[in-house]
Amino acid sequence: MQTTAFVATIFDGKSNPNKVTVAFTTALNALLKGHSATIILMVEAVELGKPGATDGIDIGAPFEPVSDLLAKFREGGGKIAVCGACMKHNGFSAEDMDPAYEIITAPDVVDLLMNAEGTLQIT
Repeated sequence: MQTTAFVATIFDGKSNPNKVTVAFTTALNALLKGHSATIILMVEAVELGKPGATDGIDIGAPFEPVSDLLAKFREGGGKIAVCGACMKHNGFSAEDMDPAYEIITAPDVVDLLMNAEGTLQIT
């Protein structure tokens, strides 16, 4: 996976819409400030790698719905990475994930984090 200037790592999925919203909001803002950005979906957050999985996640103002944030993030060139081991551990396969998302390994996660200028880990 190509490294980016900003990496947001999220561990929670639909069970914690506040954390999901903050991760996507922050990553989108990195793009809007002119930085390249990647969101890594790990642990339970891998469920967000399924097409349409962010639909309905909306914690309300002043935040935008996550599906809107995701669309803007991807339109702006943001990348989504899915932890392959976490995906398998949670009962998903690559076929379950959005084909635009890259399935990555632990060494890829290390490379992304070590080469980023800034990171945000939401656990």
